[in-house]
Amino acid sequence: MWHRLTVRSRRRVDLIDVTEDISGLVRESRAQDGVVVVYTEHTTAGLFINENEPNLLQDVQKWLETIVPQDHPYAHNRVDNNADSHLRAILLGSSLSVPVVEGRLGLGQWQRIFLAELDGPRTRRILVRVITG
Repeated sequence: MWHRLTVRSRRRVDLIDVTEDISGLVRESRAQDGVVVVYTEHTTAGLFINENEPNLLQDVQKWLETIVPQDHPYAHNRVDNNADSHLRAILLGSSLSVPVVEGRLGLGQWQRIFLAELDGPRTRRILVRVITG
């Protein structure tokens, strides 16, 4: 069964730690071993795994701006002025898979799951499915 998480961003670019929400779904599933699939339904949001350290998150935002600057004259901006958000989402990707080991997310010591809002503030949906195996 797919579960839908709703996340509200507060800024145009907002890196939101959703690890606890996903961990809760894994606990509710009572799965001991398997995988959890995490997917965002949006073309201007992405998912990634990394450390929840404020300076690193600031570096991630700066890196995204450096690689895909907001003020570049992209063709798509003639449609709705958010081409940079779409391109950044392509870099990050829209899905993750994380092992479930002994009833818990199989993340490393510092690893966290983030939704990257790239065109906010908005309300976003994340689909989550725990697959046992």
